[in-house]
Amino acid sequence: MASNIGMMDSAYFVGRNELLSWINARLQLNLSRIEEAASGAVQCQMMDMTYPGTVPMHKVNFDARTEYDMIQNYKVLQDVFNKLKIDKHIEVNRLVKGRPLDNLEFLQWLKRYCDSVNGGIMNENYNPVERRSKICKERNLKTSQKNSKSLQTNNSQNPGSGDKLNIPKISGTKQKPSEVAIESDCSEKIQALSNEITELKISVDLLEKERDYYFAKLRDIEILCQAPELEHIPMVVAVKKVLYAADEESALAEAQQIVSANQ
Repeated sequence: MASNIGMMDSAYFVGRNELLSWINARLQLNLSRIEEAASGAVQCQMMDMTYPGTVPMHKVNFDARTEYDMIQNYKVLQDVFNKLKIDKHIEVNRLVKGRPLDNLEFLQWLKRYCDSVNGGIMNENYNPVERRSKICKERNLKTSQKNSKSLQTNNSQNPGSGDKLNIPKISGTKQKPSEVAIESDCSEKIQALSNEITELKISVDLLEKERDYYFAKLRDIEILCQAPELEHIPMVVAVKKVLYAADEESALAEAQQIVSANQ
């Protein structure tokens, strides 16, 4: 199934807002940017919802912030793909960088795939919030146990480590309310402009892909029309007339006359 989803499939023309709505509705999240799904945890849970019990969710870190932690999530996801015989290689190094276009394309593919399973019907018995909550509790418990053991080991090795240290307090200058307000306003404007630039970049990239696709098709047609055994056929002459003309309307009319005259 996955290998049949080509780059010019309608899946890759699904917009950012539609993708975010799909993720938020299914997993009861509140994502506002595509890059927020760069950790791989969202993709893991989407597959967990599509194939309950297949994804070892206890290995998924929803609080992943570093590239190392994100890579571990994608390893889990790739293992699931391999287990389900899904022919899809994950470009982990690109995704963990948080680049919008790479994450957009992967989520577009994921939506197309999930929609193809059971007609895209959601599992009504699946509670995404409860599932995440349970995983986070288990992870926090393991982390606290590990920290507790580490602390006990350090204390036994360094009995005097519990002594209080006289660390001088560093007093900072307080900002005036007006300065804080201006700073906050500027930050919001910068964030809004950054989001707008990101959206424009995604739109340009998609348009360039579409342009390259149709140009490649036209080039293939041109090469075919230049074949010695075909170039004198009336239909081929008419097609070349359209391909090389500067005025589309007059070229189309002339091409139609060529075809009609030889029928």
